This record gives sequence, structure tokens and C-alpha cells, in this order.
Amino acid sequence: VQLQASGGGLAQAGGSLRLSCAASGRTSSNYVMGWFRQAPGKEREFVAAINWSGSSTNYADSVKGRFTISRDHVKHTMYLQMDSLKPEDTAVYYCAARRDYVLRSNARAYDYWGQGTQVTVSS
Repeated sequence: VQLQASGGGLAQAGGSLRLSCAASGRTSSNYVMGWFRQAPGKEREFVAAINWSGSSTNYADSVKGRFTISRDHVKHTMYLQMDSLKPEDTAVYYCAARRDYVLRSNARAYDYWGQGTQVTVSS
């Protein structure tokens, strides 16, 4: 599976951005997808994950209630709608996929990674 993230950019605090992650290759396989982010000088951290059907999601406490993860099987694309953005959301955002049914927040559990897209939130 190859992943291509897009949609990053500059937003003001309180604003919104929507990230996309397009999957190609063996997209017919059952896999969990997730978003992670990494700020300068910090470790990569979990943001959100979604199962194959979209019926189950998981969020980091720091984004719960502000971010929404979703996926479109027809387009083989996952999304991250980010609302009420804060300066501390500034980071490079990565999409990832793992061949399993179980949602995981550990980056090491993911098999495939996209290239990352920069999100910058100004105060």
C-alpha cells in the first residue's frame, strides 16, 4: 500500500483544515488507517485511527472533539477534518496504515507511511 498525504497549510487559531490521505496498491485488503504528527524537537505522536468500515475510531485526548477522522472506500482516501485549531497543533502530519482489524495508537504497529504534510497554526 502506498500513501500520499495532502491538504496541509497555514491556518489561524480557531480555523480549520482538512487533510487527505490517498491510498494505492493493495487497497482491497482490510486495514486500519491512522494519522500521526511530529512537531520540531518532539517524538511522533498519535492523532487518530479508523477501522476498515469506518465504524470504529480512536482519538488522542488532545484532539478529541476538535478533529474528525473518516474514510471513503470508493476514493480509497482517508480524511482528517481539523477544527478549532490551536498553535500547539502545528506539526508535520503523517498518514499510516496497518494490516489488521485492531485500532492502535503506537506508531510501531503501522506497516505503511505517507510522506507527511505540514500544518502550521498561527496565534
